[in-house]
Amino acid sequence: MLEFVPLEAVDYLLVGHVTVDLTPSGPRLGGTASYSALAARALGLRVGIVTSAAPDVPLADLAGFPIVSVPSAHSTTFENIQTPLGRKQILHHRAEPLTSGHVPAAWRSAPIIHLAPLAQEISSEAAIAFSAPLVGLTPQGWLRTWDAAGNVHPCAWEEAESVLPHAGAMVISREDVGGDEEQIEFFAHHVRVLAVTEGAAGSVLYWHGDRRRFPVPKMDEVDSTGAGDIYAAAFFTRMYATRDPWEAARFATQFAAYSVTRPGLAGIPTQSEVQACLMEVLS
Repeated sequence: MLEFVPLEAVDYLLVGHVTVDLTPSGPRLGGTASYSALAARALGLRVGIVTSAAPDVPLADLAGFPIVSVPSAHSTTFENIQTPLGRKQILHHRAEPLTSGHVPAAWRSAPIIHLAPLAQEISSEAAIAFSAPLVGLTPQGWLRTWDAAGNVHPCAWEEAESVLPHAGAMVISREDVGGDEEQIEFFAHHVRVLAVTEGAAGSVLYWHGDRRRFPVPKMDEVDSTGAGDIYAAAFFTRMYATRDPWEAARFATQFAAYSVTRPGLAGIPTQSEVQACLMEVLS
């Protein structure tokens, strides 16, 4: 069952579905809201989550977080199947939609508001409803749709041109757009700051008409699930703190690299890893 903690002001607000991820070892908690929340807390921020999930969602890993959850008969449930042609994703269930009206007044003034749709659950209205110092987007859920059997495939983000000017920064993966350079250039032209994660190749940042690549340190990869979400939280946090997107991208690339060395949510960087990242970017 969801445990509700009295609402106080937060530093970092996440809006998006937590998920149940079906894996060969059994169901586990997932979703950007989960990975990014834990990463932001590891960086010392007070984090709030607005989501929708069924009462039986396994939320033990988010114990202690203040959570506002819209009641739903089902939690958003994904299954990822690796095939010779790449990952096949199936959406088995989707929880209830989210709007800006679901965000409590105590959280609407959060310095960082991270909109993290996974299955078209956040309306474009929500993306333009906030005037936080930093509104960060991870729009993968606006870049996918699904058929009647739940098979997920890419789709056009029709509201992108109207939404992007309202964002302070956006993080996508190259996989989110199927490696489409034209789409990446479109996003870079319309949003203030764009970070593109590229797995073992690191990340690329677009800002003020410039483009820079940030290589990832060598790590023994165990599980890359959630690495992009961890990157996003680190990037938004450091960008807000330093006002320097280049430094934020360098830090986030280092930070997310640690996450692939452990499976699932166990990959959230430890305090010693946080300090190692800070020493690296400040050296």
